[in-house]
Amino acid sequence: MTAGALEQLLTERARGPLGPQIELDFGLEAGPFVELGQMLSRINGFYLFSGGVQVFRAGEQGLGPELIDWNTDTTWKDTYGSLVDDLFLFGQDLFGVQFGIYDNEDIVTFDPETGQMKALGPSLDDWAAWLLEDPDVNGAASFAKAYQEANGPLEPDQRLIPLKFFIGGGSYDYDNLVVRDAATAMRIRGPIAQQVHDLPDGATLRISFE
Repeated sequence: MTAGALEQLLTERARGPLGPQIELDFGLEAGPFVELGQMLSRINGFYLFSGGVQVFRAGEQGLGPELIDWNTDTTWKDTYGSLVDDLFLFGQDLFGVQFGIYDNEDIVTFDPETGQMKALGPSLDDWAAWLLEDPDVNGAASFAKAYQEANGPLEPDQRLIPLKFFIGGGSYDYDNLVVRDAATAMRIRGPIAQQVHDLPDGATLRISFE
């Protein structure tokens, strides 16, 4: 396991596990999948920052989304089409922003409303350093704590979704946020992401649903 930010995250911030002890091996020699297997073999699913970040467990038993099931097309990926090609997700923040591995090369964030990816680096240590750099912005730390103190804790399978999407000017006020099953929240936004992904900034958006 890489020393540094990831070690700090796991020893000082992680709350788990969410599933039983497991030895997870993706059958690769190098790359971020090796690190992911090592991390989940150490702590099989966990929360960070008062639930602002959730890392999925692997295996049939446990709490919250299961890693392999989350990455099957029928759970939610089919609603995003080609936007999720070569993308394997291992966690999410309070609002459903996904954390994943792209093409076994980069750790990325994936915006559920736009389908846009942001590369953080080739290692889970880069992801951990990014989270620790600003837990409130990158890990929804303060918001997660305040929201759940005011409204009660979310269940492991739940996330928040805005009634008026953030890309349409929706706010982070509590009255614009509702609790939904995490997979359902992704499926709601998938068709929207496909429509807005390639639009330039400032474009007029006319959303259609099938």
